[in-house]
Order: sequence, then structure tokens, then C-alpha cells
Amino acid sequence: MGPRKWSGRLQLAGLMLAAPILINPNVFAAASATSLPVRDRLPRVLVLYPYDERIAATTAAGEALRSRLLEATNGRIDLFSEFLDLSRFPEADHIARMARYLAEKYATRRPDVVVALGKESASFVTANRSMIAPGAKIVAAGFGTATAEKMDLPDDVVGAFATFDILKTAEMARSLQPDARHLYVVGGSSDFDRGWLTTTRAALREFSKSYETTYLEDLTIDDFVERASHVPSDSIILALTVFKDRAGRNFIPRDVISQIAATASAPVYGPYQTYIDHGVVGGNTVTFEALGRTVGDLVIDAIAGKSVSDLEAPQTYIADARQLQRWGLAEKDLPPGTIQMHKEGSLWQEHWLVLVAGAGLVLAQATIISVLLCERRRRRDAERSSRLHLLEAVHLNQSATAGALSSSIAHELNQPLSAIRNNAEAASVLLRSETLDRELIQQILLDIQEDDQRAGDIISRMRGLLKKRDEIDWQEFDLNDVTSRAIHIIHGEAERRGIKLTSNQLPGKLPVCADKVHVQQVILNLAINAMDSMLDAAPAGRTLTFATALASEKAELRVSDTGDGIPEERMSKIFDPFYTTKQAGTGLGLSIARAIIETYGGGISAHNRREGGAVFCVVLPLVRRKKSL
Repeated sequence: MGPRKWSGRLQLAGLMLAAPILINPNVFAAASATSLPVRDRLPRVLVLYPYDERIAATTAAGEALRSRLLEATNGRIDLFSEFLDLSRFPEADHIARMARYLAEKYATRRPDVVVALGKESASFVTANRSMIAPGAKIVAAGFGTATAEKMDLPDDVVGAFATFDILKTAEMARSLQPDARHLYVVGGSSDFDRGWLTTTRAALREFSKSYETTYLEDLTIDDFVERASHVPSDSIILALTVFKDRAGRNFIPRDVISQIAATASAPVYGPYQTYIDHGVVGGNTVTFEALGRTVGDLVIDAIAGKSVSDLEAPQTYIADARQLQRWGLAEKDLPPGTIQMHKEGSLWQEHWLVLVAGAGLVLAQATIISVLLCERRRRRDAERSSRLHLLEAVHLNQSATAGALSSSIAHELNQPLSAIRNNAEAASVLLRSETLDRELIQQILLDIQEDDQRAGDIISRMRGLLKKRDEIDWQEFDLNDVTSRAIHIIHGEAERRGIKLTSNQLPGKLPVCADKVHVQQVILNLAINAMDSMLDAAPAGRTLTFATALASEKAELRVSDTGDGIPEERMSKIFDPFYTTKQAGTGLGLSIARAIIETYGGGISAHNRREGGAVFCVVLPLVRRKKSL
């Protein structure tokens, strides 16, 4: 068979499917007569691994291949795997025994496609294909085109080649360590290891001239670790593979590289993805996942009867961000497009969803808070406006009350003023008499002072009724005391109308917190309404009673009259604004009284007495005092 032409495209003429995933029997005419007809079965793919199952590189490629095939066929494919273990058992006798074993094993299940991962698998299957898989299509993968040329593979073997360019890995190291002066290359003692070393020497012929270059080869594992731990700090260490050391012991290369990198005194680089996580900084490589999927695409096209040709698996730069940090290497010096493994992303990159949700939540909260603050401001403005209106209404009500009581107040004021005049005249007469009675004159002066004080109190009460204020004067006071003051104010009017005033106040104090003048105005409103309701009552039965009490930790004031009472149909409306039964009434007295009491957290109600008349009940919260210990 002539030399293989890798640049040509291999045509698989006549490779057609009778159904989407069924193989045309004409393509694999050499299938065993004991097996099912190809058209009646699923396609069979055998994957040959060159080493044992612990080699991460070929295992990763094989898993990616299997995933791609299962994905493309929806699982309608038979996949088989065999581990040749040719690194530990390279002897010809073992290879012959393995060939006979696989030929017998697959005698009734001949594969339609054989995937050979690695050059050892490719050499094995091409030499023994007539025994193991006669007529099967061979797909080789995991090595470069130069290696394939040397192997002189048959022309019908399709290749998915992976070129591991050690020069690009070295150039990546130079970019990260521009001040490096030494270059060390690590390689083992197996045939594969020696082949890698030979390839590397040729690839780095020009590159190594810029460094003091040393090849660490044909050493024991302990020697490798010892030598790497004492290299100068301005060194670059390139790690190839160590399948076997000088003592003849077999290893998984990544495990050896992990031991070397753990104590190395300079950064370590390597051409394999599997070295990441085992101490290397990075390198130029073909990811085994990408290789596996490339092989899978070739197998799928071959099964489907499409024209196929050799493919190159894509190369990429990979770096371990943790090792960059360990050695103080700058991320900006990495080749463009480098994939960084284990890179801690920014807070935004790692938690963007949480941050977006959090920002949205904060924005929503800020919006709600803004709305609530605006609402709070509007409510405060409304409350302030409401208080101003209340104060205006109370002032007008106070003025109306003062007007209603003006005649009785004038009469009440006239009494002390008349007494003052009479006492003054008597004192004048005594002073003109021949005999001066000093004691009598002293008594007269005391009477004048008392009458003046009484007149002053009357005027002071009037000033309280007429005083206009802009703010509520919150203060603590005794409800019994305010009730007594209100009784004094209406005392003259009650006498003028022939109404008897009685007071039944609870002993002690009833401390409440409100505006004293406002509460007094409520009592006056209730008292005047009560006196108005007794106009038609018999003079002997006109009685206005004030009573205070405690009710559920609240101070209670009851104002009772012996008038006509409140019609039941009007009971629910008596506190409504502008509702009145008086011809000259404004309908605001009881409405203002309710507004005042509710402003201070209390309540007001009314009901009729069984014996006649009505009772108005005012309730205000008591001021709670802490008990002394």
C-alpha cells in the first residue's frame, strides 16, 4: 500500500443509510454471517483506549466521544470500549494475545466503526483489523499528522488529529516570564516519552538558544522532584510526559507532574489540559473534550454515508488562574483568547443574578420608601391643616359660646362690681365720720379684694373662651378640675334659666393628656345643649348633672339632663356636621365636640335616660405613670 496522502479527502462511496441511523449492509459486507443483518440492527462503534482507564486524557476524550454519539443518535447506537494497557504491557506476546481475545469477543458483534485513541491503538487495530473488525471503518485520533506520516497508516483510515505544539506552550511561558534565563524540559523513559523529547528538541531548536537549556530525562521520580525544586527562580519548566521513569516504574503522567510542580522553585508549563489542577500554569493544548467531539462528528458522518476526510482538533491556550497568582504572573501577558480555569470572577460576574435581583429589590424598596415619605408628608400636611381647621372651628365655637353666655356672664360680673362699689361707698362714709372704726374699714377692704378676685376670675374665664391659638397645647391635667371650671362658667346661665347644677365627681384625680381649653369647650357645648333641651321642662325638674368615673383604664365624664331626650331616629345623626334640631342652631357644637375628643384618642356617645332626658358620655385615655420600686 502506497504512502498515505493526508491532504486528500477520503470518499466513503456508497455509504448510505436505509433509515436515519441504520447502516447500509453493502458498506460492511464482511460482517459476520452469524450476526444480525446490518439493516436490522443498530450501528456498532468500538472505542480502543491505548492505556488503562486511569489515564485522564484518553478517558476525557472517550467520554466526550460517547456523549456526542449518544446525543446525535438519541441513544440508538451500540458503544463498546476496550483498554489495551499498552504502556505497561508493550510486549509483542501481549499484543498478539489481546488481538486474539478481541477477535473472539466480537466474533458475533463485529463493529462497524473502530475509534483508535492514540497512536498505539491506531497501530494495534490497523495491524489486526482483519481479525477484530473486518470491513470496519477506522477513525484514528489523539496524535498529530507528523506521527501519522511516520506510521504509514492505510489510506482508508480517517484521522482526527491533535497537534500538541510544544513551541506555542514555550512561547506562552516566555510571554509570562520575559526575564527568564533558564529553560528546563522534563520527560520520562518510555517510548512515548522519548518520542516527545525528540519532537521537543526539534521544535525548540531556535527557541532554546535564548536560554540556558537543560533536559531532565531518564531520571527517577525522586530525581525529577529534587532537580525541579532547586532550579533558579528565573527558570521556565516545560513538563512533557512521564509514563515510565529510569527505574522502570509506570506512572500516570499528571500524577508525576503534580509531584514535580508541588515543590518546584519555578513555574511549570505543560501541553495537556489534564495537567491543569495539578500545579502547572498552563499551555497550548487540544482539549480532550474538543478532540472527543471532533471524533464523534467523523463517526456520525461515516455512519450516515457522508464524505469524510481528516480533521484537526482545535487548539487553545489554557491557564490556571490560581497558579498565575501563586507565581505573580500578569494576566495581561497571557496570549489572546486564553481560557482561564478557576478564575474568581468579579462580584458582578459571579453573582449578577443576585445583584440584579438585589438592585431591583433595593430600587423597589427605595420607590416604596419615597412614596411612603411623600405620603407621610402629605398626611402630616393634611393633619396640620386638619388641626388648623379644628382650631379655627373651636375658636368660632368658643366665641359662639361666649356670646351665648354673655348675658349671664355680664350678670355674674355685675355682682362683684356692685359689691365693690357698695363697699367703697361704705368705706368713704366711715372715713368721713368723727369716730374711725379701723377694723370695719379693714373688713371692707378685704371684701373689696375678694370681689375683685371674683370679677378677675370671671374675666379670665372669658379670655380663655375668646383666645385664639395656632397650635394645640398638649398638657396633662385633672379632668375633675376642668369639669369644675366649666361648671363655674355656666353657673350664672344655669341660675338665669332656673336649672339646678349637681356634680358627682370621683374622689382623687383623673389625669388625662390633651388641650385643657378644648376639653373645657366640649363640656360647655354639652352643658349648653343640655340646658337648651330643658326649656320646655317644668322649672322644678330642671337638673343638669356632671359625673366623673373610671371605665376600663379610661377617664369618663357623663353630662345628664332632664329634658326631652333625643328622638331615636335622630340618634345616629346628632354628631354629624350641620345637623341640628334648634331653630337658631349651627349644627356644629356636637360635631366639634366629637372632633376634639377623637383628636386626643377618646370617644363620645349619647343615649336616652329611662326616666327622661339624655346622657352624653365622654371618654379620654388616662395618663399611665410608672410604679416606683
